[in-house]
This record gives sequence, C-alpha cells and structure tokens, in this order.
Amino acid sequence: MIGTTIGVNAAWLGQQATYFTEDKDDHIYNELVKAIVEHRLLPGSKLPEEALAETFGVSRTGIRRVLQRLAAVQLVTHLPKRGAQVTTPGQDEAVNVFQTRKMLECANLPSVVAACREEHLLAMEGIVAQEQQAHRDQDGAAAIRLSAAFHVQLQAIAGNNVLTEMVSQLTLRSSLVIAVYGAPWQQGCRCHDHSDLLALLRRKDCTALVDHMARHFDDIVANLRFSQGGDETPDFARIFAKTGLQEPL
Repeated sequence: MIGTTIGVNAAWLGQQATYFTEDKDDHIYNELVKAIVEHRLLPGSKLPEEALAETFGVSRTGIRRVLQRLAAVQLVTHLPKRGAQVTTPGQDEAVNVFQTRKMLECANLPSVVAACREEHLLAMEGIVAQEQQAHRDQDGAAAIRLSAAFHVQLQAIAGNNVLTEMVSQLTLRSSLVIAVYGAPWQQGCRCHDHSDLLALLRRKDCTALVDHMARHFDDIVANLRFSQGGDETPDFARIFAKTGLQEPL
C-alpha cells in the first residue's frame, strides 16, 4: 500500500475507493472530473445546467451544486451571460501550474526516498507497467490518469497527506493545460521518464532523482504549444453513456 490514495486517482486505479460519499451529487461530480481530466470534456466546453440535468436525471439545482464544487477546484469557470464551461487555463497559469508542481514534488523527494520500501516500489512498478500498456494501446484516457497516479502515489510514499492532496489537485489542473496546449501525441507524461525516475528511486539516488524530476517538468513545459482550444457544447449523452447514477463497480 502506497501511503494514502488521494482523490479520484483511487477510483481510476480500480481500488474500489470513492472521492466522497455515494450520493447523487458526488457521483456526478466524480463523473465530470474524470471526463475533464481524461479530455473527454475539453477546456472551453460549455456545461449547460439543463442538458446535464437531463443526462444525469437530476434537477438543475443538483447540477448547479456540482458545478460550484468544480469551480472551487478551478476545473470549471462561470462566465457572465454565458454560464459554466470547462476552464481554459491561460499561458501564465499553464506555466505556473507546472512550476509549482516542480517545486513541491522535487522538495518532497528526499522524504520519499527516506520512507520508500520494497512494497512501495512494487506498487509503483505496477502503475508504470499499466501506463506503458496504455501508450501501446493508444488509450489516451488511461495514459492520462495513470500518469497522474504515478506522481500522486510517488509523493504519497512520504506520508505527508497535505502535500499529496495538493499534488493531486495540481494534476487535475495539469490535465487542463495539456488538453489546451499539449501536442497531439502528448498523453500524460512520457512513460519512459517515469521508468527512469523509478530506477533512481530504487537506487535511493536522491540527488539524481531530484535533478531528473526537475528536467521532467522542464521538458513538459518546453513541449507546450500555446494556442487556444474550442468553445462548444459537448454531446453529454455520448460522453456519459452507461454511467447514469448507478453504483460504481
């Protein structure tokens, strides 16, 4: 077990965990978060209350509560006279998100190295193997969520739940950045980088690990392409097909 699993990453990894409780609002919240992070709902996509209420079979009041929660974690933006839409991060914000992750994650690595045990390494190797398979299968959604899971679970090894939660939230915002500014082939991080980081962790080479992580983030920023995305209302029925409000598997 890798410390504490944070947020929706738990559900992504199939660990039968949930983000909050299992009432209707929470289920819809989780479905929208996953759709945004996995790039099924792209930045700039309109989120009309009526269409979402019809899709999920709930009231507009319930949808409004969920959209307010998403706005609180900066995944959704409310625009005057235009309603809610998936947040489109600006160029400065895009760079700052990754600079902040670089500072936080690199600073925590000495604690990760000190706390790391064989069971942690085995669990991390499992994530990397799944991520590599997702790239081979060209499964973009899986590659994105596993890339985020690698970073969150790596930081969770140190046992600092506050920092891990911060990294978890930043990975959500990172996904928006990649959706807007990433190259067409860019799905999460380059998984060979994660393999290299894991090898350095196994050797407990803290200096090299920190240096490699810093370069990892620098490379991501260097590959961003600063052009804006679209602005449209998605096909919610298709995106959320077979989800509804049933209990998660």
